[in-house]
Amino acid sequence: MASTSKLPHKTSNRLLTLDALRGFIIITMALDHANKFIAHSDFGLEIWAGQFADYDGNGLAFLARLITHLSAPEFFFLIGVGMILFTLSRREKGWTEWQIARHFAVRGSLLIALQLLIENPAWDIGSSSAWTYWGVLYALGGSMILGITLLRLKPRFIIPISIMLIALTELSLPTQGTAFNPAQPEYLRLWLIPGFTPGMFVLYPIMPWLGVLGLGIAFGHWVKRNREQALQATLPIGIIALVAFAIIRLIDGFGNIRPIIGDDWIGFFNVVKYPPAITFLLLTLGINMILLRLFWQIESKLTRLLKTLAIFGRVPLFFYLLHLYLYSYMAHLLDLNTSIIGMYPYWLLGLVILFPLCLFYGNFKHNRPPNSLWRFL
Repeated sequence: MASTSKLPHKTSNRLLTLDALRGFIIITMALDHANKFIAHSDFGLEIWAGQFADYDGNGLAFLARLITHLSAPEFFFLIGVGMILFTLSRREKGWTEWQIARHFAVRGSLLIALQLLIENPAWDIGSSSAWTYWGVLYALGGSMILGITLLRLKPRFIIPISIMLIALTELSLPTQGTAFNPAQPEYLRLWLIPGFTPGMFVLYPIMPWLGVLGLGIAFGHWVKRNREQALQATLPIGIIALVAFAIIRLIDGFGNIRPIIGDDWIGFFNVVKYPPAITFLLLTLGINMILLRLFWQIESKLTRLLKTLAIFGRVPLFFYLLHLYLYSYMAHLLDLNTSIIGMYPYWLLGLVILFPLCLFYGNFKHNRPPNSLWRFL
């Protein structure tokens, strides 16, 4: 891999730990998509109703999927952290609330446009679909726009609002029906209920993910006020979250969205992601909190490793869009259809290809003016 010596020098306002964690979850996300494109792994969706993901005892396939579950919740959480840290720094520089809101409105709108115009064609390489996909960039963009309303609130208000959004998701889901019931109106799909309606397929509605972004905003306030205290607290917070996950999962009632399927360890950890169940968020955010503490703990000892991860983590959107096309074309042009084990070398090859591109773009973006659109990508 290329040297990390060309990292931007002006990094005092950034947290290497957060960038490294973002880089880690990005490469695990790439594993999931390489698995889909190259190994054609399709065990179903972890969705709130209808046919649920079934791994039929294939522990290797499930573990490859389970580790990638860390990605989406942490994306939203770290977006929230970044939003409030950006807001507080810009207020210190004299930005008005209108300027801050406009910045995030433009950025959120760009994410939604990229979902529809750039991301979606990557999924259709070598095939075609008759519906519009509303995925993670849509939810990130929509949550960012609506999250503007949380930026002026204090954490004591943000936290209960965020928890309410997450809890109300399960309480508001239809008690009967299927995720692929075409009768659901489009606005409900986009806001709350994942599934298929003629002409559109929604996996990431805004409501529950806005709650995760809100928790990130609250944590960002804490980081700004006392960085060391906040990072120290991530370990006990992560442990508490995992204990809560185990309890709620064992009770197997509210918080799971749907009951445990199967009686093995795969069934226990195979939780609903679309929309995210409380158990899903407790498990993934709990692990991510522990990873955040670990990365912070080793920052002074393994700085080069963290800087390498941060190369990816500082340009997450650039990486995201590029890696979809890379793995999709890799599979299509080479006519790949391999096992999960056989997929790993291609996943690693993709990371090797993406690393210098991300390093170049990170330096390029860093040298753009603060108001440049390049900084949004």
